[in-house]
Amino acid sequence: MNRDEQIVDAVKCGRHEGHTLMVGCYGQQCFAMIARMVPNVMDAEELTQDTFLRAFSHIGSYDPQRASLGTWLCRIAYRLTLDFLKKRRPRLVSIEDSEVWQTDISNEQLEAELSTGREERIQQLEQLMDTLPEDERMLLTLHYFENRPLDECSFIMDATPHALANRLYRIRKKLYKLLQKK
Repeated sequence: MNRDEQIVDAVKCGRHEGHTLMVGCYGQQCFAMIARMVPNVMDAEELTQDTFLRAFSHIGSYDPQRASLGTWLCRIAYRLTLDFLKKRRPRLVSIEDSEVWQTDISNEQLEAELSTGREERIQQLEQLMDTLPEDERMLLTLHYFENRPLDECSFIMDATPHALANRLYRIRKKLYKLLQKK
């Protein structure tokens, strides 16, 4: 029995050490993901706690065939964080979003423009990321900052890998367009 199986079994049986092990193994990972989206540390800590409370109460729905325990926990954290952010801030649709499609640029050009290692460009991109909608920031965080493959991102975000690849392209195109305006 591997570590995740031991944790799940202990939590299902209501043993305290299962809860402690789950939080010890995955607490920092969930907190880090949430903290990238929620700047207030107390809110991020509360959402992390809510993630584990939800996981403990729904452990019976965990299916190790679909995802690892860490990925399943990140999916719970993702949903709770999006719900939290939606309640805090109304979603605004930018007129600039429609302009993105008018920019004809290849994937290679986007990659070259957005992935220059210059410190100034990195700072600009980080500032622009803060202006994106929550779900777009989360996708960028999961895929680029946490280096998660698209199939893991798709489980967490409940979307197909193909749809997320398209969204990543559109987001990068949007960032490119915003960089051109600076």
